[in-house]
Amino acid sequence: MTRQLEPMPTDWRRALAVVAHPDDLEYGCAAAVAGWTDEGREVAYLLVTRGEAGIDTIAPSACAPLREREQRASAEAVGVSSVEFLDHRDGVIEYGTALRRDIAAAVRRHRPELLITLNHRDTWGAVAWNTPDHRAVGRATLDAAGDAGNRWIFSELGLEPWDGVRWVAVAGTDRPTHAVDATPGFERSVRSLLAHRTYIEVLTDEDPEAYCRTFLAGTTGAAAERFGGRPAVAFEVFPR
Repeated sequence: MTRQLEPMPTDWRRALAVVAHPDDLEYGCAAAVAGWTDEGREVAYLLVTRGEAGIDTIAPSACAPLREREQRASAEAVGVSSVEFLDHRDGVIEYGTALRRDIAAAVRRHRPELLITLNHRDTWGAVAWNTPDHRAVGRATLDAAGDAGNRWIFSELGLEPWDGVRWVAVAGTDRPTHAVDATPGFERSVRSLLAHRTYIEVLTDEDPEAYCRTFLAGTTGAAAERFGGRPAVAFEVFPR
């Protein structure tokens, strides 16, 4: 019998989503974010890079500001106004104390109860190899949840510790434990992904809106069997 996904925790007010690139959240969990902001919850985005190495036909110096603009528009579509960039180099993010420090600093500033990130494992569903950037950022985010609460780690930041992270939720995982109904936020998640139009038009010859709608319907529909038949955004939740 297929194990059903649990509903995501709801007793929180603030979340911080930490990913490597513009569009990572839009491919992963924007429908959930739209539903949360509708409920009056605060969600902030932290992008480790500006995605400057993501489009082969556009030089990084021109690509970075373009993708930043698209990311801000994408966030606005799902009710997120706080979007920060760390300026690590796209494609060569290094897991280590520098990355953990930067993410821990953001956790201390935003003081979230829920941290969100993207698949930190080696593969996508044991089929496709994951990128080094995703692996590094996902793992560092899981570690930074603890770092942020220890006053003796990264004390040079001059920020008060925050030990209030109660869960880290990983999107894009093949080991989901929880889910959020995607239906209320689905249309805005399509608009949010579509905001990355420059990237999408290079990625596919398909009509951009049709591409976004088909992709997101597929990912949210895949979780429906384990969530009472409802399209859903699935997460692997690590309680703390």
